[in-house]
Amino acid sequence: MDKKRILYVAQEISPFLPDNKIASISRNLPEYMNGKGNEVRVFMPRFGCINERRHQLHEVIRLSGMNLIVNDQDQPLIIKVASIPSARLQVYFIDNEEYFKRKAVFTDDNNKYFKDNDERSLFFCRGVLEAVKKLGWSPDIIHCHGWMASLLPVYIKEFYNDDPIFSDSKIVYSVYGNSFKGSLNNELKEKLLFDGICDETVDSLAKPDFVNLNKAAIACSDGIVKADNKIAKELESYLKKQHVPILDHQDNEEFSEKYEEFYSEIVA
Repeated sequence: MDKKRILYVAQEISPFLPDNKIASISRNLPEYMNGKGNEVRVFMPRFGCINERRHQLHEVIRLSGMNLIVNDQDQPLIIKVASIPSARLQVYFIDNEEYFKRKAVFTDDNNKYFKDNDERSLFFCRGVLEAVKKLGWSPDIIHCHGWMASLLPVYIKEFYNDDPIFSDSKIVYSVYGNSFKGSLNNELKEKLLFDGICDETVDSLAKPDFVNLNKAAIACSDGIVKADNKIAKELESYLKKQHVPILDHQDNEEFSEKYEEFYSEIVA
């Protein structure tokens, strides 16, 4: 593959959060692509449980200072950065006191999803794109991992569709099997419509559950990765109706090479 600019957007990345499938792939894949000479940028939320001192996070002043409007409210955007020395990789963090100060990731002490997880996702996705714009860096590939990044393909195709920074970007979305019960705030669709997103694009988000969030992302992507061996049956059926390249689950040590080949197919 010719050297590319690759943007990774993930809800969890090791070692900043406990290791799982998403956190592991979202750390190892960028490391591999970076080692191949590609220009890589990585973003994740700065959840309050991430130890800033241990991981040596510091604010990127030149990228911070913007305000994003979420549900008609101004929210300050703070960008931080830290390194994974063993991977020779920098990770940018999207931060905000309202959404990410709490010492938890997605659920409260009773293991219930936070009521504002929808707005946290909106802020995260838009924060990434605004930070990339401020960097003046045009990615060839944008690869999203996890439901919290599922709205980013929607924003790229609708809200930022005329922005020259993203005009040639190809979106890859990884579908995982780690679903959540219930749904996000039922006002999510209205909040997206407020941002000028087309009603048809977010029609499925009248009920913003795990399956429908993934459907919205899949419909706005240029390539799909089945990141788990087992994903929801409804998503399996939905994928069969898509007319974009799909990479099947890779359960071997050479998975990064398969992703590299897939990227070449997407940007060909």
